Amino acid sequence: MKPETTRFAPSPTGLLHLGHAYAAIFAADTARASGGRFLVRMEDTDRVRSKVAFEAEILDDLRWLGLWWEEPVWRQSARVADYLAALERLKGLGLVYPCFCTRKDIEAEVAQAAGAPQGPDGLLYAGTCRVLGDEVRQARMDAGASFAWRLDVARAASLAGALSFEETGAGPQGEHGVIAVDGLTYGDVVLARKDGVISYHLAVVVDDADQGVTLVTRGHDLFASAHVHRLLQALLRLPVPRYRHHRLILDANGKRLAKRDDATSLKVLRAQGETPEGIRARLGVTSR
Repeated sequence: MKPETTRFAPSPTGLLHLGHAYAAIFAADTARASGGRFLVRMEDTDRVRSKVAFEAEILDDLRWLGLWWEEPVWRQSARVADYLAALERLKGLGLVYPCFCTRKDIEAEVAQAAGAPQGPDGLLYAGTCRVLGDEVRQARMDAGASFAWRLDVARAASLAGALSFEETGAGPQGEHGVIAVDGLTYGDVVLARKDGVISYHLAVVVDDADQGVTLVTRGHDLFASAHVHRLLQALLRLPVPRYRHHRLILDANGKRLAKRDDATSLKVLRAQGETPEGIRARLGVTSR
């Protein structure tokens, strides 16, 4: 087994819950078993909800779980210039366009479309702004209109050609081995906003490449993301990691644990007397 570099990349917009604990332990144990490196990265591009206090709580919970990682902890907020450079490379290839549609515009257009295509996150963007002329786009930008930069995935997929990624675990439908990439999975994904806020998809591929991540471990809910990430890696000529998607931790109703649903935090469990060993036993990962 060759040494692997894995990472755990939470968003400091709330406290960790059991789902986060499983993902962190899974990544750390995978790296440890291979004699490799385990990294922690803060995905703090959400300027409104990301809090220093949450980051401190996250790191404290990870230490309490008995995990250690290679310093320093990277923060996406300090790497915006790197993401914008990647965005400029995609613009130079003619693969990015400004989209002026609001969420309400998109929902209204999709509602009128019969049999609108579905993506992992719901109905796909119809590409309204993709066909705007350069003069119209420039006039709207000059007028101060709000917009987001979207990837023209059909053009991008055509340029990149046939691609694949390696799944070393098992995807949500049992996918395993070499997986052919469907570049259209998410449609014309947003890569950045006018104000410089970078999307998860662009930031994560740049970070994983720059940190030398060789094995991306994450939950089944992000399996589909590997398709767009592999496409971006090809376009940006970045190293290609392997992937291992693991099971999700569910609540009593069979629903994935989430901060937005007020999943019980590790902080609360700790206050109730839970131990790191108890957390591992509850998650079914008892080896250290």
